[in-house]
Amino acid sequence: MNLDKILDEAMRLDASDVHLICENKPMLRIARDLVPVEGSKELTTEDMNEIYDYLVKGNVDLDELFNTNRRLDMSYEYKDIRLRVNISLSDDIPVFTLRLIKNELPSFESLGVPDIVRRMTYQPQGLILVTGKTNSGKTTTLNALINHINENQNKKIITLENPVEYKHHSKKSLIVQKEIGKGKDSLTFGDGVKNSLREDGDILIIGEIRDRVTMEAAIEMAESGHLVIGTLHTKSCAETIDRMINFYEVRDQETIKYLLSALLKIVISQRLLKGTDGKLVLIPEVMVVDNVVAGIIRKEKLSVSEIEDAIQSNLEKGSIGLINSLAKLFVDDKITLDQAKSQIEEKNIETLNRTIMQLKIKKINYKRMEG
Repeated sequence: MNLDKILDEAMRLDASDVHLICENKPMLRIARDLVPVEGSKELTTEDMNEIYDYLVKGNVDLDELFNTNRRLDMSYEYKDIRLRVNISLSDDIPVFTLRLIKNELPSFESLGVPDIVRRMTYQPQGLILVTGKTNSGKTTTLNALINHINENQNKKIITLENPVEYKHHSKKSLIVQKEIGKGKDSLTFGDGVKNSLREDGDILIIGEIRDRVTMEAAIEMAESGHLVIGTLHTKSCAETIDRMINFYEVRDQETIKYLLSALLKIVISQRLLKGTDGKLVLIPEVMVVDNVVAGIIRKEKLSVSEIEDAIQSNLEKGSIGLINSLAKLFVDDKITLDQAKSQIEEKNIETLNRTIMQLKIKKINYKRMEG
C-alpha cells in the first residue's frame, strides 16, 4: 500500500481530504465530491495497520494517546505540505481522515471574506469570532486573518491550535504558535489562554472555544486589553451568542451577557457551497456588534429573530444577513436558486425572492448609468 502515491495524487487533483477506510478504495474529497483514487484497490486490514505505523512512526506518546482515547488528532508533513490527521476506529480497525493544508494562503478577496472582518483586526481589544459547521473553511479564514495582521501590524501574536495547520513565519509581527494536547506545548486551550496573560502578547488566536473554561479565559484576556480571535462550531451568528451564554449556569448568565455585549466586536458565520463553476463558494453572515445588538444580547431572554432583524437593519455598518449573501451570489451567477433556498427556512423564501428582485433592479440601473 503506497500512501505516498495517494498523497501525490491528492496534491495533483487539489483534493482537500483523503479518506482511508478498510474494504474501500482510497477516496479523495474534491470540491465536496468523493472520488476514488484512480487505479487503486480496496484497502485491507493489513493496509490500515501499515498506514498507522507509517504515520505514528513508533511515537510512544502518540501510540499511548490513541490506545487510551481510541482516537488521535495529529499533524504530519509530506514533501512541502502539512496534513491534519485524524485516526479513529471502526470494527477495531484504524480509519484515517487526512486534511491537506496548503502552504499558500489564499487572499481575502479570493476567499470571499467580507472586508469588514479584516478591518476589525485593527481593534486594540475585544473579541472576534469566526464560526461555522465542520468543513466550512473556518481555519482558512482564521489563518488568512493571522497572515494579514502579520504582514501589516506590529504585534505579538500567540496562537493556540490543535493541531497547528499553517506554519506562520514572523514578518512585521512576532508570532508564537502553540499546539494543544498531551505531550504538546500546552495541555488544554484553557491552560494556554491563562498562560498567554503572562506572555506580553497583543493578539491571541484560539483555534477552538469548546467549553466554559476556555470561554472565561478568553473573556479575561479581552478584558485585560487584548484582541482575542477564536472559532466556534455554530451555524449562525445568533446561535453563536446562544451557545456562549449557555456555557454558563442560569444564575451567571446575566453577567456573561453584559461582558459579551461590551467585548464582542464582530461575528462571522460562514458556509461553503459548490458553486456553478464547480468551485467552493463562501457564504458569509456577518454581525457587527453595535449598541442595538449589544442591547439584544443583554436582554433577559435572548431572541434569535431579534438578532437576525438587527443584522438585516445594520447593513450600513458592515453587517451582512445570510439572505443578502445568498441573493447576491445568485444574482452574480455563483450559485443556483435551489442552492440559495436550501440554506434558509421556508418562511424566509419570500424575503429571499424580494431581495433578489431588489438586487437585480439595482444591477440593471447600475448598468444603465455606466452606459
